[in-house]
Amino acid sequence: MGEKKDSTYCGCLYYSASALARVMTRMADESFAPTGLSSSLALLLMTVHKRPGIQPCGISEQMQLSPSTITRLVEKLEHKGLIERQSEGRTTRVYPTSVGSGLSASIEEAWKKLYAKYSGLLGEEKSRELTAAIYEASRRLEG
Repeated sequence: MGEKKDSTYCGCLYYSASALARVMTRMADESFAPTGLSSSLALLLMTVHKRPGIQPCGISEQMQLSPSTITRLVEKLEHKGLIERQSEGRTTRVYPTSVGSGLSASIEEAWKKLYAKYSGLLGEEKSRELTAAIYEASRRLEG
């Protein structure tokens, strides 16, 4: 087999960031597969487990996802019996169920497995540097 060639678009931030997102999503979904949840659902459940009673807007801020996406993910987890929403007047709070809390250890293990996989491939220092640079770039581009 021949050597892998760089893409015509490798110098484009949009293309490179999208390619990285696809690779990382695939890697994350593989790591979280033993939990029976996609990476997005597992991370949302982890967020709710760590902050019981969090409001959907707080989840949105933590996960850097739109409120509509959070609503859709919350509904999926609620349907699976892993979280529950409670209304307090005009405020909605999200709590893990006992079943959802029971998954926290396996979700944490999957999170560690994901980190070990990509830091093993990139190196720990490079992983930390790349994570910080990508996060900073997203903050600046968001405005």
